[in-house]
Amino acid sequence: MKPTSFIARRYLFSRKHISLISTLTLISILGITIGTALLIVVLSVFNGFFDVIKSILLSYDPDIRIEYRHGKSFTFDDQQYKLLRGIPEIRNISPFAEGKGLVVREDGQKQVIEVKGVHKDSFFQLRQQQSEIKQGVNDLGVKNGSPGLLGGSMLLSRLGLEVGDQVSILSAAGMRKSLTHFSIPRIYRFEVRGQYSIDKIMDESVVFIDLEAAQRLFDYRNKITGVDIALQNSSQAEEVKERVQSRLGPDYLVKTWYDLQKPLYDVMYLEKWGAFLILMLIVLVAVLNIVGSLTMIVIQKNRDIGVLRTLGFGPAAIKRIFFKQGLYVGVIGCLIGGGLGLFLSWLQKTYKLIGLSSSFIIDAYPVSIQPTDILIILAGSLLLSLAASWYPALRASKIEPADAVRYE
Repeated sequence: MKPTSFIARRYLFSRKHISLISTLTLISILGITIGTALLIVVLSVFNGFFDVIKSILLSYDPDIRIEYRHGKSFTFDDQQYKLLRGIPEIRNISPFAEGKGLVVREDGQKQVIEVKGVHKDSFFQLRQQQSEIKQGVNDLGVKNGSPGLLGGSMLLSRLGLEVGDQVSILSAAGMRKSLTHFSIPRIYRFEVRGQYSIDKIMDESVVFIDLEAAQRLFDYRNKITGVDIALQNSSQAEEVKERVQSRLGPDYLVKTWYDLQKPLYDVMYLEKWGAFLILMLIVLVAVLNIVGSLTMIVIQKNRDIGVLRTLGFGPAAIKRIFFKQGLYVGVIGCLIGGGLGLFLSWLQKTYKLIGLSSSFIIDAYPVSIQPTDILIILAGSLLLSLAASWYPALRASKIEPADAVRYE
């Protein structure tokens, strides 16, 4: 055992008597423990909410989406599909054509909606949640002269539509063309085949129709507005994005699931790390007690420091003694607080001790423990503890043997 480590422990944990110094040391350890535990619990809850929101949005958003930089619609040929299929991480590719439309009921009721034309076979494999049909079937093909349509439960409820009803859809492009050509706008009729429901927080104003029907509706002439891609693992999105971009070239805009909802995800990250900085103030207050307790130890052990200097301990060795005291306080607080925080997080994740309202999309506060967050919290607490030891250690290293003995 190094002499500096032995002396640091004797100074810090001496059981000779209970003093103000030992009380301040205990307060420092307690503060670091509480702060570390709170940080782990709060950041784990933020991670849990992020995962919940991500899973809900990914029930509609793809892992990667390809769009055209120079216009809304574009042609995507077999050669480009072949380039994408050559990437092993890609599980599914689904082209789509979307745009605004005006849905008209037989009684004249109207509403502006988002129409998305898809390949049924590829689209409903993209995300399993999207095939959750609450009523009817996900058949978009032509039957009895009418193509099929899938509508969200909230939208169909507002329009008073049920499975089997007929609706008419007019595109914005069709209305514009009728005005410029002084002709009657072309209206397309669809049969409601199914009713889907994604989640309570999702806007279900999107209706799904067959891709070819959408191309006729929007007059795209075999063009599409984007390509959705599902990956084997969503965490690979950023890496695969770069490879897709390099293969397709600069004319295409490639977005990951994060890019598609970037403002929302950025706000959630901002809230998480804002809470981290605020809670770190608890640890900061605790480590300020380290400054006081170590400074008092320096004053109390003034003569001992002088004796150590005469025995050959240089200023650097004296400084290490007090640095190690601060390190011991930080390590103890981090170990106890880290263990407590992980235990509380595990309890919430396993037994859902703190619940939420029954009207919410989940029944309890979600928890997701990320090792990176734990390392950042523990490293931050230890660094603050070492920083608090700097002034007392510097002061102790400047004590001269003659002065220490003279004023004893």
